[in-house]
Amino acid sequence: VAYSLDGKLIASASRDSTIKLWNARRKTLLRTLLGHPDAAVFCVAFSPDGKTLASGSEDKLIKLWDISTGTQIGELKGHKDWVNTLAFSPRGDILASGSDDNTLRLWDVASRRQTHALLNYTNSVLSVAFSPDGKYLATGDDDGFLTLWDVASSKIRQLKRLRLLAPVSSCTIPL
Repeated sequence: VAYSLDGKLIASASRDSTIKLWNARRKTLLRTLLGHPDAAVFCVAFSPDGKTLASGSEDKLIKLWDISTGTQIGELKGHKDWVNTLAFSPRGDILASGSDDNTLRLWDVASRRQTHALLNYTNSVLSVAFSPDGKYLATGDDDGFLTLWDVASSKIRQLKRLRLLAPVSSCTIPL
């Protein structure tokens, strides 16, 4: 589930292969997106400008959607297993994705190309979150590690890896 930054829309992902867009104020269904046939959809994320929605699925694909029309406008291929989590950078130019293939991948949204594949994981990447300034990225994995990455330059580097007691299914970086 994801809220648009303006609070007007909610997107929900479902195991029935659908993504639903809801009017948050009226609590009504606006449209249903069908782009992952016969595959559960595990995650959704709104771009900061609210114009694009990304969805990740057990079909190993990330789909990009035009919010105003409900049309699929892109497809990102590269993961070798389920896509568990997605996050747009604050500028909306980078999309981060985590997967059951034990990778964190970064994508250039405009070109629809993968820019980085970080293979430092021994288990599923369950959560991703950018810092408000876009310089850092936090990930949580199924092995119980919270990892902080410096993503401010083209040379991505790991800053800190913290061992927790259980899988990290959600993470956020406060303002």
